[in-house]
Amino acid sequence: MVATPISSSTRYIPPGTRAYYWVPSISNKAAPSRMELDAGTDLTGEIAEVSGFQTTSESTDTPDLGSRFTSKIPGRITADDSSITLYASEDSQDVRQLLPRDASGFVVQFPEGDVAGRTMDVFPVKVSSAPKETSIEDPGKIMVQFTVTSEPEENVTVPS
Repeated sequence: MVATPISSSTRYIPPGTRAYYWVPSISNKAAPSRMELDAGTDLTGEIAEVSGFQTTSESTDTPDLGSRFTSKIPGRITADDSSITLYASEDSQDVRQLLPRDASGFVVQFPEGDVAGRTMDVFPVKVSSAPKETSIEDPGKIMVQFTVTSEPEENVTVPS
């Protein structure tokens, strides 16, 4: 018997599909309500670059005397350093007002868009800094850097 193949995916590219919201308050990060998400701010249209917003797990060795082979088990889970780079405005009315240093809330990532029934990732965060990039040739940008303050909820169903 042959193994059942994985279902075919409908492939996409993130631009025009993926979305990021800043949500100041979520009562249950495992199941944000539509009202909580709608009270947030959609950052998508001003984003130049995103880094991080993913989790990784360390591996822990578990040697024993019964074998020379050293097995491993999943270890601690960590979240990568994360940032969102957004465009700056020449009148200073931009992300700096929304996300000043020490602001706490949630970055909600919608990999396949804010569409009911698809999935989202909810990252509890605190803004650690928001430096202005200093490139002379590129458009003005602000890199908002975040610390992930507790374990994110991943693959949460987007509510209607």
